[in-house]
Amino acid sequence: MIYPIAIEIGNAETAYGVVVPDLPGCFSAGDTMDEAIKNAGEAIYAWIEAALDAGEEIPKPSSLESVRREPGFEGWAFGIIDVDAAALDATPERVNIILPRRVLRLLDAKARSNGESRSGYIAHLALAAE
Repeated sequence: MIYPIAIEIGNAETAYGVVVPDLPGCFSAGDTMDEAIKNAGEAIYAWIEAALDAGEEIPKPSSLESVRREPGFEGWAFGIIDVDAAALDATPERVNIILPRRVLRLLDAKARSNGESRSGYIAHLALAAE
């Protein structure tokens, strides 16, 4: 998916600001345009992760041209961020893993003490490691 971004041009005293119009509240900044665009990509992925965790729908991207015509963006630059569709996929998938029995017993005990299933506990560990 390709999300359009609007970039408020910075100068020696102010950073470049980036807004992602399709993702309410998603914004970023950087001292250079390159840094601002890189940070915008990170902000988009963080926004999507938070929305998925909250069970919210991910808005479809608008066209770059429609964003360019929005009031309030006069004098701004524009770009796009290509988001890997796999980042949007929350479909459960069955996997097989091999662990030593002692590790599996420890994993199950930790999951139980946290009131979670084995799969849920592993998922939370992976998400916390990000």
